[in-house]
This record gives sequence, structure tokens and C-alpha cells, in this order.
Amino acid sequence: MCSVGTNLSIGAGTRTPDANVEREMRVERGMGMSAQTLRVPWNQSSGRDARRALVSSLRDLQVDATVVDEAEIVISELVSNAARHARPLPDGTIRVNWTVRGGVVEVEVTDGGGPTTPRPAPRALLAATGRGLRIVRGYAHEWGVLEDRAGRTVWVSLGGPSRRRSH
Repeated sequence: MCSVGTNLSIGAGTRTPDANVEREMRVERGMGMSAQTLRVPWNQSSGRDARRALVSSLRDLQVDATVVDEAEIVISELVSNAARHARPLPDGTIRVNWTVRGGVVEVEVTDGGGPTTPRPAPRALLAATGRGLRIVRGYAHEWGVLEDRAGRTVWVSLGGPSRRRSH
């Protein structure tokens, strides 16, 4: 197994996410895998930085263009929801992780948790908000929510099944 790592943390005002992305490349039994982690500040504008880093990474890995487009929308929704509805992690950030294996992209967004469990809102034609997780669910092959003392992780599998079971 071979691995390469660098660290990444994007601060407010930073516009070069690729320079700091924590990258980990692994080869397992002849099958390539890439896992990357990004920490962004706990605010609404962080979705843009997370989206740029994810899209750049997926394009570099030559992931199918449709899956890249879906991942771009999903990451925006998840980071936005974390900043709007949850607390930050103890260091004041939101952690974003993505893994690519065999064309399947798994995205995870971890925050400090909140008062409610993430779930798609009921349909409401005139509502100005509340569609984020309905959009995520529409693109996801699978998705789920994991909670523990450290916080909450919303995960999504795009382009195929996850290595875990959804709840």
C-alpha cells in the first residue's frame, strides 16, 4: 500500500483550496482509491470553497462528468445545511471528506451536531427553503446520517452503492 499526504485547511478569504487539500492516495488490491479531507470555516460562504476543491479533485481523478455535477450540487447543500442548522466542530470548522473508489464518490460532511436530525422536508410549493435534503436524496444512490458525541456526519454515495448500508 502506498500513501501520500498533505494538509489542508481553508480560512476565511482563502481562494486557493487546491493548495491545501489533505490528499491521501491508496492502492488496494490493484484498485485505485483516493480519499481527501478539507476543513472549512463554519459559515455559509464555505460551501463555495468546498465545492471548488471537490470538483477540482474529481476532475483530476477523471470521475464521470455527471457524477462530478451531482457531487457539486450535493456538497453545496450539505455544507450550507451544516452552517445553517448545526454547530461547528470544536475548532470552529466543518469537516468535508470525499472518497473515490471505482467511479463511486462518497461525500461526508461533519459538523458539531444540532437540535434536530437531518431529514428531507415535506413538499411545500411556496416554501422558500427546505429543499436541500430532498435535492441530496434525489441525486444520492444512498445517503445517511451518523451521530456520536463528537458531532454529526451526513454522508452520500454518488454514482453507485456505498461500502456501508444507509439508514
